[in-house]
Amino acid sequence: MSDQRASSSFAQSRLLSGLELLLGSVVVIGHNVFHVVPNEVPILFVLGLASLRLRSGTWSAVGLVRPASWRRVVLIALAAAALRILLGNYVIEPLTGHFWPAPIAPKGSETITGNLGAAGIALLIVWTFAAFGEEIAYRGYLLRRAADLGKGSLAAYWLGMVYVSVLFGYGHYYKGPSGIIDSAVAGLILGSAYLLAGRNLWVCVLAHGFIDTVAVAAVYFGWSD
Repeated sequence: MSDQRASSSFAQSRLLSGLELLLGSVVVIGHNVFHVVPNEVPILFVLGLASLRLRSGTWSAVGLVRPASWRRVVLIALAAAALRILLGNYVIEPLTGHFWPAPIAPKGSETITGNLGAAGIALLIVWTFAAFGEEIAYRGYLLRRAADLGKGSLAAYWLGMVYVSVLFGYGHYYKGPSGIIDSAVAGLILGSAYLLAGRNLWVCVLAHGFIDTVAVAAVYFGWSD
């Protein structure tokens, strides 16, 4: 009898995870593609916190745990950031440039050039909304719900990571086709770093922050031109 209850509970949990993943996907596409939903990051952040509360009530449910080695986490994050920057600049953008215009820069980024105050505000947004908020939303929340559908197996995590990376690409729909592909590849790199680091979300938060910090610096000093 207890086995039946456990099986039923597990099935209900998978169903709930599937519904959460579906809702999250609708929110991402609804905001970025059809513009009928507010920005997805705060919504997914709140949904993720509610899901966390429902399941375990601790930050470990999204991967925000103290690692055994911060040095290892930082090194993986730096490697992921370097790979994303080099691959984006020297492989993805040249390839997509044969078919579409270059990715569209975020709105207002032109005001950062030579403007220390604007660059400082951009860095604040980078390390809060982007690095922390987006990583909890996509890798910490949606990826884990996707993996639940495959019983949390290693294969389920890798397949879920690919799906969430595509979703992450559409989360940057405003950048155009080349920007969607570039962002999806970024999602693959961040997701891979997350899984290789034992599903520790700090790797993604740091890598995302490093990547966007370099982007802000490039615009500030005029290197992106």
